[in-house]
Amino acid sequence: MLELDIVLSRFLEKHGNLLSAAQIEVYIGLLEYPDAELWDIITGRAKSAGGDEGLLELIRTRT
Repeated sequence: MLELDIVLSRFLEKHGNLLSAAQIEVYIGLLEYPDAELWDIITGRAKSAGGDEGLLELIRTRT
């Protein structure tokens, strides 16, 4: 999904070097979701199954 690729790549370009090891693991875990489901999670239309709300909030507010 192009929109998802844009959001995630912009986030990594701007903030990837500031992420902790734990946040990187959470980010990698997010990538395991199917595109449509991950898009709904990032846009706030759905909740993820894991404890990744902190990173999701960063993605939502800093892209």
